[in-house]
Amino acid sequence: MGGTRLIDRVRGAQGKFPPRPGGGGGVLPTGDGDFNKIRADLQNEVIESLDFEQVGQSSRDELATRLRVGLQERVEARQLPLNRIERERLVEDILDNILGLGPLEALLRDPEVSDIMINGANTVFVERKGKLVLTNVKFQDDKHLLQIIDRIVSAVGRRVDETNPMVDARRADGSRFNAIIPPLALDGPAVSIRRFGTVPITAEDLVALGSVPRPMLEVLRGAVRSKLNIIISGGTGSGKTTLLNVMSSFIPDGERIITIEDSAELQLQQSHVVRLETRPANIEGKGEVTQRELVKNCLRMRPDRIILGEIRGAEAIDMLTAMNTGHDGSLATVHSNNTRDALARFETMVGIGMPNMSDKSIRETIARALDIIIQLDRLPDGSRRILAVTEVTGMEGPVITTQDIFVFEQRTIDEHGKVRGAFKATGIRPRFATRLASNGIRLSQELFRFEQEV
Repeated sequence: MGGTRLIDRVRGAQGKFPPRPGGGGGVLPTGDGDFNKIRADLQNEVIESLDFEQVGQSSRDELATRLRVGLQERVEARQLPLNRIERERLVEDILDNILGLGPLEALLRDPEVSDIMINGANTVFVERKGKLVLTNVKFQDDKHLLQIIDRIVSAVGRRVDETNPMVDARRADGSRFNAIIPPLALDGPAVSIRRFGTVPITAEDLVALGSVPRPMLEVLRGAVRSKLNIIISGGTGSGKTTLLNVMSSFIPDGERIITIEDSAELQLQQSHVVRLETRPANIEGKGEVTQRELVKNCLRMRPDRIILGEIRGAEAIDMLTAMNTGHDGSLATVHSNNTRDALARFETMVGIGMPNMSDKSIRETIARALDIIIQLDRLPDGSRRILAVTEVTGMEGPVITTQDIFVFEQRTIDEHGKVRGAFKATGIRPRFATRLASNGIRLSQELFRFEQEV
């Protein structure tokens, strides 16, 4: 972080402190109002004592160390009726507000929090283990929340104001940040932060979590290694990116992989990976680089595999064309409720990119390009599971034909709110088994007869 920005952040924190959130720490003998005044007074005192010329020459870590020592001395000098844990928390709260993201810092440090959703200054939800939970975190007011938003977007070279009230960006830690402010957001600034684990989830983790049974995983591993074109379909938060990461781990090392995303989320482990990211238009409305442009450009970069984070528009035709012209083994995700909906969405998106293409030609292009569609969903208990693995088998008249190879059958919800059901093979041996066999991957017939209760 540059010196000037650090100075602005420290100066801007003076006099600003949110109400004390409940939970965490001990019960203080003073009321919330008294405690907030103590925190605000301490914060202002330590900021006023700083030499801002030295601040401009200090790194964030150096300044944090200096501020922590100064705060600890001032807390001790006041002889506040607080125990050691409460005093440490008081110091960390003030440091978070001066140098960090204020009330958000505690949530960002919590490894169980996967999503943070802010609906105005007084309402903050988080997602833990697939469930949405209302927290007691609050901001002082909408102005304070806007200051935190500005800190986040300025750190990634973006801006948000009344003339540009929406922003979508990737933070330095890889999390995806989206904010929309008044006048578009009627009840105050709305923020969502999608976080991704620092340690990628592996295939074995998915098996242990009950998201996918081992026989199904073995078939998918063979499909990736045999360079079948695979689409991962599902709703928001269903785990599409996580599964895409796991599927990409099956790609043999040494192949040249090019990834294209709106916000870089994939964590590929191979040695030969080129990562591309779209760019939004600047404040003058210029400089935008779309996924479609990146797909076209990556075809000139000699890729062995193309991985598209999410297909949502005209880039669908370019991706399908690439799959049909020597770039087998490509992977992508798409939003849809089931595998038939995924095919319908592809038809719509291809129609956007090629408006003069006939419906029959569009469907033939899709049928030739796609081999497998995997449908994911987040169930009522918060668990994420593969609901279907469907093979695209070709055309029958004007209709794209498919067949389910594996399905998840939900049967009931138990007294603890957990979904009970079973992963089942449909008994159909897929046509792509022949292609896997030609690549030395022979699938046991037992893989297509199993049933596993969850």
